[in-house]
Amino acid sequence: MTEKISGLSLPVGADEAALLALAAERLKVSPASLGAMQILKKSIDARHKSDIRYIYTVAFGEREPVDYPIPPVRRSSPLRPVVVGLGPAGLFAAYRLAQAGLNPIVVERGQPVEQRQLDVEQFWQGGALNPESNVQFGEGGAGTFSDGKLTTGTKNPRHAYILEQFVRLGASEEIRYLQKPHIGTEVLRKVIATLRQELLALGCELRFGVKLSGIQVQQGQLTAVSLSDGTEIPTDACVLAIGHSARDTFQMLCDSGVSMEQKPFAIGLRIEHGQKRISQAQYGTAAWDKVPPADYKLACRAPNGRNAFTFCVCPGGEIVAAASEPERLVTNGMSYFARDGQFINGGLLVNVNPTDFGGESPLAGVDFQRIWEEKAFRLGGGAYHAPAQSVGSFLKGVPGALPRASTYRPGIMRSDLRETLPTYVTDTLRYALGDFERKVRGFSTADALLVGVETRSSSPVRITRDERLQALGVQGLYPTGEGAGYAGGIMSAATDGLMAAEAIISG
Repeated sequence: MTEKISGLSLPVGADEAALLALAAERLKVSPASLGAMQILKKSIDARHKSDIRYIYTVAFGEREPVDYPIPPVRRSSPLRPVVVGLGPAGLFAAYRLAQAGLNPIVVERGQPVEQRQLDVEQFWQGGALNPESNVQFGEGGAGTFSDGKLTTGTKNPRHAYILEQFVRLGASEEIRYLQKPHIGTEVLRKVIATLRQELLALGCELRFGVKLSGIQVQQGQLTAVSLSDGTEIPTDACVLAIGHSARDTFQMLCDSGVSMEQKPFAIGLRIEHGQKRISQAQYGTAAWDKVPPADYKLACRAPNGRNAFTFCVCPGGEIVAAASEPERLVTNGMSYFARDGQFINGGLLVNVNPTDFGGESPLAGVDFQRIWEEKAFRLGGGAYHAPAQSVGSFLKGVPGALPRASTYRPGIMRSDLRETLPTYVTDTLRYALGDFERKVRGFSTADALLVGVETRSSSPVRITRDERLQALGVQGLYPTGEGAGYAGGIMSAATDGLMAAEAIISG
């Protein structure tokens, strides 16, 4: 592949032939003399709303293969590794271990993605919550019912490899080069199902509907794991990729003496706007419908010292019921690949710290989450209807009439959202709404909807580990991914899973 050519600027609507011609002009050659063009990066430049443009980086020639080689297999133990959890961290850990010929046993408390989708849809339609098969638990992890964002604030050579695997398994080619790539929840489900078949072909043993119930440790070394079906698996290597909502597993590990600590996270609400309003604010009224649906990324510091920010923004998406425990209500956001819905929603969150939780227990953050989830459930009137309020009413401090229905299913209930969160959180959100309105016109319009609560932005626990990625004091136990406190999304969790597997492979 030839040298990269960056900074190629084209108006919205220009085709690939125009991009090729511009690149040739830059190189001072004829377009016909260039080889196959590869787009390496594509982003939107909306600084001038009267002239929205795409900015490209391209190269020519055959695409260089992206691979991240498996380290030499130095593991000498005859025991099979165990992977607990099939979210991004667990999936990629299992895949790497299987590629190395180690035939891991994979344990997932939830169901395969096909059955899980049926269970979730039944719940959204007003059916009973299945505590073991829901938006949080099951094959693919919590990201399966999300926007499938593939952005990350970390840098790692494994990222390109992960993207290539997603493309190979059925994701759009554009995730290789878009500035803000996403898979889309419906595509991600297909990718996960295809990856499952590869895991089986590589020698993985998959056990669904079974969760980790205990660990056995002798002289600081993991010797076995116990499962909820009564079986015990002798092993000296276990990737613990349990996700951020496995509260019962956190408790078991804490009771077993595994070192863990409280961790900061964030709580708040989800805000829902008409997509047209946000796209026009970001791109202008002339070009908003000629580019992909706009999103936003906003943050501010309130006078009380708290940070407020938007999180997990889902253009053209919907707010989803993400509960995993009876009579506790949680929201999240989801969108399909096309992002073609009428509404956009995003988390509107405020940081909380261990000093807010109180207590000495490492699990005090879990208890703190449960308080507000229970309040939201009661305020919504039960049956997992979410408490909701217009932005105008929230700012005035009165319940007020709801301007419209929400995309949230099974439904919303008019409420005073000040009752669902700590006062310092609602005060911070009120300040943030004013600040964000100055940054994105129409963000705090009176008829925008607030829906509560969002408490699962990240894990409230960190399972402490050493430089070899093993739990402090327990050799062979590898706390991994978002639930263990070492990742914050699909890409970083998948990366952490690969790193854990490679530590096991390397012996």
